[in-house]
Amino acid sequence: MSTTFAVIYTYTDDTALREATRPAHREYLRGLAEEGSMLIAGAWAPGEAPGGLLILRTEDKAGAQAIVDKDPYTSQGVVANAEIREWVPPLGPVAPAISGQA
Repeated sequence: MSTTFAVIYTYTDDTALREATRPAHREYLRGLAEEGSMLIAGAWAPGEAPGGLLILRTEDKAGAQAIVDKDPYTSQGVVANAEIREWVPPLGPVAPAISGQA
């Protein structure tokens, strides 16, 4: 049974590194989406602190950590911090699909 995890990325201030690594990061995320491990991902709006959010479906927190560890943003030093939390949203029109109850 898969579990849903929210991954909150905080990026370093090195925008040149982030821009240089972005194509590999996005290709990696596309692969995760195609295999069903990633439900959605995106960066915070320009007015927010640099970072982003990934919603993942994995067997356990170790699986989510492995995805984070393999992300080019992590391996190349773009991610300063990655917080991983299990997420079970009970309300809203997409909650059943996200929480695996659909």
